[in-house]
Amino acid sequence: MTTTKKIKKYHILMLLCTSMFFIACSSNEEDTTASLADGKSIVISDLAGDTGASMGGSTNGKEQRSFHTFLFRFSDQKQIWLKTKADSLQYMKTTDWDLAFTGPYNSEVFVNNAKYQYNPGFEGPAANTAVIVIKDAYKNVNQAPSDADFDKSEITKIGWASSESSAGWFYYSLSSHIMQSIPDRTYVIRLPNKKYAKLQLINAYKGNPPAVTDLNWPAPYFTFKYYVQNDGSKNLNTN
Repeated sequence: MTTTKKIKKYHILMLLCTSMFFIACSSNEEDTTASLADGKSIVISDLAGDTGASMGGSTNGKEQRSFHTFLFRFSDQKQIWLKTKADSLQYMKTTDWDLAFTGPYNSEVFVNNAKYQYNPGFEGPAANTAVIVIKDAYKNVNQAPSDADFDKSEITKIGWASSESSAGWFYYSLSSHIMQSIPDRTYVIRLPNKKYAKLQLINAYKGNPPAVTDLNWPAPYFTFKYYVQNDGSKNLNTN
């Protein structure tokens, strides 16, 4: 075989290997997301948070500033940004949203609530909402707790879990500066419209990787799933 033919054959093999690599990566990402579907729940994949902000000043393409809050509505998956004072005045004190993603990398999640002073919905109309954490797999949570239990809940925010007893949805390493979601944590919510829902916050990194070791992995891109029982009952079975 001539040198020219060997070079051509090498290039073809490299092209095939590269194509197979990308196909394999794509298949893995699709399988990761597909495994979350149960036929009833809504699965949100790679919902972009404020990807233009950064905690530090040396990240290319980003600026060092606070992360803009965004709101999320369960009924139609609408994402509402609060980038200006006008945005806040228009949306915060309403029942037009269910979750608010706030704080560093939008990782601190609030359920719309009028009573807690640091909640974006403070002094709004969502006066009867509450959230309870159940330390069990999402698929195993089939019933919302009693209203008496919701009334007693003291959870005001779902964010960084500083200990096992915390209600937070992720651990954060002060050495690697990487978030890792906590398995088997399901959040049951009494919504502003008095319906019940369950929520699993799964990832804040693009592609929903099972583990992240690269500090520069694209974030925040949220993967989560939820189910709202629209008949008003406490039945949250999604199996």
